[in-house]
Amino acid sequence: MLLNSNNSSLLDKVIYRINASPEKKITFAEYMDMCLYDEQYGYYTSKSIAIGPEGDFFTSSSISSDFGELLAIQMEEFWQVLGQPKSFRIVEMGAGEGILAKIILDYLQSKFPSFYECIQYLIIEKSTALKIKQKETVNPTKYPIIWQDWQEIDSESIIGCFISNELMDALPVHRIIKDEGELKEIYVTVEDGNLREIYNNFSTDKIEEYLMINHVNLREDSYPHNYQTEVNLFSLEILAKIAQKLKRGYVLTVDYGYDAQKFYHPQRYEGTLKCYYQHRHHHNPYVNLGIQDITSHVNFTALVESGLNFGLDNLGLTQQALFLMELGLGDRLNDLSSGKILLSELWQRRNQLHELINPQGLGGFYVLLQGKNLRETERKQTLKGFTNF
Repeated sequence: MLLNSNNSSLLDKVIYRINASPEKKITFAEYMDMCLYDEQYGYYTSKSIAIGPEGDFFTSSSISSDFGELLAIQMEEFWQVLGQPKSFRIVEMGAGEGILAKIILDYLQSKFPSFYECIQYLIIEKSTALKIKQKETVNPTKYPIIWQDWQEIDSESIIGCFISNELMDALPVHRIIKDEGELKEIYVTVEDGNLREIYNNFSTDKIEEYLMINHVNLREDSYPHNYQTEVNLFSLEILAKIAQKLKRGYVLTVDYGYDAQKFYHPQRYEGTLKCYYQHRHHHNPYVNLGIQDITSHVNFTALVESGLNFGLDNLGLTQQALFLMELGLGDRLNDLSSGKILLSELWQRRNQLHELINPQGLGGFYVLLQGKNLRETERKQTLKGFTNF
């Protein structure tokens, strides 16, 4: 299958990378990594990325401040459960334009000043362009916030919480296909100046290991010929880093996805890979190189099972709508009928809140909570956002 691109600069760079490789091919994960994170032309590393109404996608924090404020309430409860440590670090991975960080810090400073005095907010961000935007949004001279890379964080130095919002879905994935009854990996090569997909053996044994921890056998007859799906090894690498750096506390992951049974259902024969360009989605990752988002749904079973192997307890998995309602979003909806808000603002405010809990949209996202080195009483304590777990 021949494929095309309309971004000649990044295309040339991809082709050079392919031709320089020993077998004249690269994994789809390598290709996706270049499209999203190439230092010159990658979607997330370029200065052209925009989040919100004028961009290619929304996030919960870009719709309204409520998501971040309710998340801040959950952070404060984490602090209480851990015994109000004098130093509590909130580590956000992939912080976008810094909107969520600013909302959380502003709300905690206003509503929970004692907790705020104990906070250091740390952002781990790969994109230089996004770091610049983040520092414009949340000025480090005004907030207790720093930026660090993984290697700058000491092992078991974090007491607090790691958080990510729509990070795992944006990580490069390996793609596999069932071809003539055998599982093969999808690679990208070049033919007559165009990108072309070819199939070959797995590039790493970790793909087979990944499938095993999810207890799925894609070789069964129930999976049709040309069945395609994704394997997100990068998400497990990040989880392993979190487990290494976290001394005691929580890991909160918000994203869209499924458990392994649904993710690898035989009827989901085209996988979950999607591309987003100007709020429209399609399934061709070989166009709009560097100017479109490429995502894959998150496999939460893999995060839970691998987390257990890394020493992270599974504390809860719930949907965002339930999570936010338990943290007080329902009360905020009820307050709209108090008459204290102008009618002209009422509908916009109501739409914002409903968008966060819409089961067909953001409300259908999942919220995974994991913990490390919690005492038995702490592990068993019912948390506000997870009362339905």
